[in-house]
Amino acid sequence: MKKIIECVPNFSEGRDKEIISAITSAITAAAPVALLDVDPGEATNRTVVTFVGSPDDVVEAAFAGIKRAAELIDMRKHHGAHPRMGATDVCPLIPVSGVTLEECAELSRKLAKRVADELGIPVYCYEAAAFTPERKNLAVCRAGEYEALPEKMNHPGKGPDFGDRPFDEAAARTGATTIGARDFLIAVNYNLNTTSTRRANAIAFDVREKGRPMREGGKVNGKPMKDENGKPIMIPGTLKGTKAIGWFIDEYGIAQVSMNITDINTTPLHIAFDEVCRAARERGIRVTGTEIVGLIPKRALIEAGKYFLRKQQRSLGIPEAEIIRMAVKSMGLDELKPFKPEEKVIEYLLEAEQKKNAGRKLVDMTLEAFADETASESPAPGGGSIAAYMGSLGAALGAMVANLSAHKAGWDERWEEFSDYAERGRDILDRLIGLVDEDTAAFNRIMGVFAMPKGTPEEKEARDKALQEATLYATEVPLRTMKTAAEAFDLLEAMAREGNPASVSDAGVGALAARSAVLGAQLNVRINAAGLADRSMAEALCEEAEEIACNASARETQILEIVNSKIG
Repeated sequence: MKKIIECVPNFSEGRDKEIISAITSAITAAAPVALLDVDPGEATNRTVVTFVGSPDDVVEAAFAGIKRAAELIDMRKHHGAHPRMGATDVCPLIPVSGVTLEECAELSRKLAKRVADELGIPVYCYEAAAFTPERKNLAVCRAGEYEALPEKMNHPGKGPDFGDRPFDEAAARTGATTIGARDFLIAVNYNLNTTSTRRANAIAFDVREKGRPMREGGKVNGKPMKDENGKPIMIPGTLKGTKAIGWFIDEYGIAQVSMNITDINTTPLHIAFDEVCRAARERGIRVTGTEIVGLIPKRALIEAGKYFLRKQQRSLGIPEAEIIRMAVKSMGLDELKPFKPEEKVIEYLLEAEQKKNAGRKLVDMTLEAFADETASESPAPGGGSIAAYMGSLGAALGAMVANLSAHKAGWDERWEEFSDYAERGRDILDRLIGLVDEDTAAFNRIMGVFAMPKGTPEEKEARDKALQEATLYATEVPLRTMKTAAEAFDLLEAMAREGNPASVSDAGVGALAARSAVLGAQLNVRINAAGLADRSMAEALCEEAEEIACNASARETQILEIVNSKIG
């Protein structure tokens, strides 16, 4: 899974467009991140910026934004309706995919130290990055806001975690920043077939973690009960990590349960949806659809799509787009307006941004365009990319037979068995599709080395080293293609033996394609290994490739014997 994190810094400037533009320009110039949203508020005098990218890129971009804000915003002159403490008031790092919250916490602490050391800005760490339990709460870190900093700094228990010192002119200008890590928050509204805000609130209180106040006699209008400290006694709701209220939306003419899911690992979107449906149904109300506010990580929709497929006992080994479509239709995400994944899913927005800069990938071409590109005068794409693509087709045929078997009439009790096979095929397919472009990238990396200068001894040494590194990479990529394509044989043999008999020939064609992928990639391993100066390494790589190739030929023969015996 690609490592992606989100950063949502809040800057204490919401009125001066030139300052806001200068800060966002610094962010995008520092690293290849995707700037997803810039939301200035005049009354709050505050701008919320959202960008995503790889962990290292996001941290670099965040540092650049904090630095530029410190240069342009003077907190001695700042006034606004929102609580604030610094030029960059808060800067959370948020895991989106392939990264844990703990990893984001560690990244945020390193960023906090760098901001304090290099920029001289006092920094508090909050949420998952907090060094003390009480500082998990942003309000505790920001207590007293900017005006309280002279008293808090250099005071035991109140000073910042990094950059603590007596309040000075530099701190007076920049204020203090709060940097931390938190889980991704999904903002979602559930549409109800009622106009009653009171009933919508009742449903919200049923499910939200906080729940509702306990009342005397258990009566709706009973007096709220309090504990010995005078605090209301609450009846918890059913969904951990959620906040919710009910409201009426004039634009749509309906009531909604408006919810923030603050812990999507504990309460995934689809679980929250089903629970709100249950609570609504018990009050004679129906959830007619769902509205996602802002952006959503892809995994939330993939998990939801697979959840609803399982409930239907349908195979999960289908294309990603179909799984997301199942999630959209199951939760009615398109009831109020069209739901466009390319505009709402963080990963898709990031991929679109990257494609603008990197140009078109081979796998984005039509079949005809890919064939034409291969047949052109350019040496790439070549045999390595074709081998990877052949392997992906072999895995695709295995997944197809598994999906057909999962849905075969009379085989309903075996749907999960074949669904597991189909998912395995999808995984192999996806990895081989990635290798189509990676093989061409490896070739281009070698070509790039030849453009390096080699006039001086130092330049020649650097060029020779870069060439060996590029050659090793160009050898390892087709070796990975061999290993990945070889994984398809277990799937294809199982489908030949156990799968839908009407599709046994497809399993056979898949075996032929997988073997061709392995042997084709082996040729690339051998020709690229010939350029390695380390002969022992070259021989080891070729021996490993030969072993995989021999096994592939044996597996193909074995599978074809099964196929031919069934065809007759």
